[in-house]
Amino acid sequence: MNEKRHLPAVDRVLGQLSELIEIHGRQLVTGCIRAELAAAREGLKHGLPLPEESTLLAAIQRRADAAGQANLRAVFNLTGTVLHTNLGRAQLAEEAIAAMVDAARAPCALEYDLASGGRGDRDDLVSGLLAELIAGGSPDIAATIVNNNAAAVLLTLNALAQGKEAVVSRGELVEIGGAFRIPDVMRRAQVKLHEIGTTNRTHAKDFQEAIGPKTALLMKIHTSNYAVTGFTAAVDEKIIAEIAHAANLPFVIDLGSGTLCDFAAHGLPAEPTPQQALAAGADIVTFSGDKLLGGPQAGLIVGRKDLIAKIKKNPLKRALRVGKTTLAALEATLRLYRDPDRLAERLPTLRLLTRPCAEIEATGQRLLTAVQSALEPLATVGIEACSSQIGSGALPVERLPSTALVVRPTAKKPGKTLLTVEASFRRLPTPVIGYIRDDAYHLDLRCLETQDEAHFLAQLAQLTF
Repeated sequence: MNEKRHLPAVDRVLGQLSELIEIHGRQLVTGCIRAELAAAREGLKHGLPLPEESTLLAAIQRRADAAGQANLRAVFNLTGTVLHTNLGRAQLAEEAIAAMVDAARAPCALEYDLASGGRGDRDDLVSGLLAELIAGGSPDIAATIVNNNAAAVLLTLNALAQGKEAVVSRGELVEIGGAFRIPDVMRRAQVKLHEIGTTNRTHAKDFQEAIGPKTALLMKIHTSNYAVTGFTAAVDEKIIAEIAHAANLPFVIDLGSGTLCDFAAHGLPAEPTPQQALAAGADIVTFSGDKLLGGPQAGLIVGRKDLIAKIKKNPLKRALRVGKTTLAALEATLRLYRDPDRLAERLPTLRLLTRPCAEIEATGQRLLTAVQSALEPLATVGIEACSSQIGSGALPVERLPSTALVVRPTAKKPGKTLLTVEASFRRLPTPVIGYIRDDAYHLDLRCLETQDEAHFLAQLAQLTF
């Protein structure tokens, strides 16, 4: 008897999946039905039994749900890295999220001047705010925004130094994530790199002696993702500024991460700010929006109004500019800095970085029993002190004391079990991302806030090993 004839027709199965069609659409569901029927026919060829109708329908639903699931999904970041590049860096403040939604939902005055009724400039949405926060509202300071800090550096170099030389200390030729290197950026910007000094020591005379007819600017790059220690020497920013201005050259500082608040005042390691850079004599400062600033992905270029105007006239600016939702989130984030007394409460990045150790440990105590029950008898779970890091190249050698749930397999050879546990947590509806170290699976709890604990616990029953 040919059992293939007993497989239902596509139309018949469609008639039983009206709710699934309502969720995913007829086209996607039809494709899933055909795929499952084809798999059933292939199974029959190899002696497998005809699937029950309920089994077939369940398989179709699983396939449709998997196909309909977003690729960009929320996860629990329990890696111990607060600003994790692979996990989207900064979490946005609620005010920024609301501003993005409003900008996406309706027409908005992106490049329309409501006061005059004429065409506006999208940079004006945040330029004045940045001048207020960084330079006390100085009319001589302006800003322009691009899609990330690498773009900010590229655009600045191309606009101010195309066909000429940029002088940089050899010890500051950084490589950031994805093998993206400053010398490569300079080549793409059509700027010749003029290296000075050595890897560990650069002096003022190195800058002075490097200046020639082809020099377009002097540049300092904050080594935010590594540290050079030992027998070292670097030139103070004020001195570089004096050398640059004596030669009638602009001085550019790339801060990389960039923050507008005093980290030390919040009990964190000090980090250079754009305010300090401009006060030291920098003419242009570039930094990121989605790192220590705590906003959306963006590259901020702030400095002398005449130089910003020149940068904005560069044709690359249009290719690198940001859209309305990014600007909405950035403006809302910057407005939070007007209220420094409540900044650590309202800005997720700062809140997570300054989270008290006792609070993190209390989270571990509340979760311990449930996680242990979910993993028995495969592993034991304990609460241990650990160290978090800021991430995204910011303060690379600094660590923040934290607490982790540490999963230790009961098997004598834990390797396979650890990989199984790690994969099981990643398969949860909201994937949990931890890390394996020292024959244990760690869940650093710094970024698991109290309001998210219930959701974390609710899905533990779905762990499969």
